[in-house]
Amino acid sequence: EDDRARPYDRAAVERFHHALVNIAGVFGRFRTGFIGKSSPVHLFWGALDLAVTRFSGRVAPSHPGGIPNLPDAVTREAYSHEVSSAGFWPGGLGIDYPAFYSYAYPTPAGFEGARIEPSSAFFYRPLGEFILKYDDVRTADDPEAALMSFLDTTYRAAAEFGRWDRAALERQIGEEARPRAVS
Repeated sequence: EDDRARPYDRAAVERFHHALVNIAGVFGRFRTGFIGKSSPVHLFWGALDLAVTRFSGRVAPSHPGGIPNLPDAVTREAYSHEVSSAGFWPGGLGIDYPAFYSYAYPTPAGFEGARIEPSSAFFYRPLGEFILKYDDVRTADDPEAALMSFLDTTYRAAAEFGRWDRAALERQIGEEARPRAVS
C-alpha cells in the first residue's frame, strides 16, 4: 500500500505530455513507410517507453529473458519474431537523461558498427541499443528531420544486416491515417 503524498510538478508533466504527443506524431509518420507487420505507436509495458516496432516476418530464436520487471514468458512472446524497435524513454538503466533508442532482436552481426544519423547518435553497449539524446533532437534545426533520420538509419541497419526482404516490406513514407492514391 502506497498512500504517502507525492510531489507533483504540473509544468514538468505538461512538458512531458507535449513531448510525447510530438514524438508520437513522428513515430506514426515513420510507421507509414512499412507494409509488413508493425506495432501501433504505444506505451511499452514496464518502463513508460513510447515505442514503435517493425517485424521482419521471420521467427526469431527464443529470447533468453532476464529483462528487469518483465516476466520471461512475456519477453519470449514479445520477441518471438525478428524486430527492429525504436522508442523514447525518460531515462534509466545507465541513461540518466531522456533519450531515443533503437535496437534489433536478434541483433544482427555488424549492427553495432552501422553508421547512424544524426552524428550525435551512438551505440550504447550495456543495453545493446543505439541512443540519441532527446536534447540533441529538441535543439536541432529541424527536430522532426533529426528524429526521422535516426529512426530510418537504425531501421535500415537492422534490416540490411539482418537480411530482411526490404522490397516486400517497405514503401514510401506518407501521412498517417491518409490512404495513398491508387495508380
